[in-house]
Amino acid sequence: MFLNRIAIAALALMACSFTHGADDGWRSLFNGKDLDGWRANVEPASWTVKDGAIRANATRASSHLFYSGGQEPFERFIDFELEVITRSEPESNSGIFIHTDLQSQAGTGHLQTGYEIQLNSTVNEKRKTGSLYAVVDLATSPVDEREWFTVLISVRGKRITVAVNGKQTVDYTEPENVQRPPERAGRMLNPLGGAIALQAHDPKSVFLFKSVRIHPLPPVTP
Repeated sequence: MFLNRIAIAALALMACSFTHGADDGWRSLFNGKDLDGWRANVEPASWTVKDGAIRANATRASSHLFYSGGQEPFERFIDFELEVITRSEPESNSGIFIHTDLQSQAGTGHLQTGYEIQLNSTVNEKRKTGSLYAVVDLATSPVDEREWFTVLISVRGKRITVAVNGKQTVDYTEPENVQRPPERAGRMLNPLGGAIALQAHDPKSVFLFKSVRIHPLPPVTP
């Protein structure tokens, strides 16, 4: 009986290592201590680390925090799964950007390229948490943003999926030769990949990110 218990414990440990071990393909982008590997495009004071989480609170205009990974100007990702664990203070706005870069719109501070996965707990904003901003919009949030929740974003070829706490909110395939309104002309996937970025939307909004990790995937062949 004692040996059987040892064997069962060993098997459980092995199973855990296969699920969560260093060889499962996931990379943590945030070390839980500081902003090493990250850079802000503007207003760097908008970003701090508090109680083991990245704290986003814009000092004035919108600021974005890019994962650089020690590369210049940032590390590019093409196909991947991205998992973010986050929560907000009440009435807060933020977002997670994929396939983006440092270009921003004059006068607004909004990023010009890539897609935004909306994070929003404000009453008046019509696009709620889990939306693929201005492409697939949700009228109702699937979570209480004051509590920690998990966002899982997947990019495989032209297909983007989003799940919030395990509930799928987006399953979108970008059409060939997609056309966007002029103010959102850069809202599309880049075949060369792009940056991962977090948003500090405005001085009244506070979002916290306690885990950001990515699982790069082999590019999908057409």
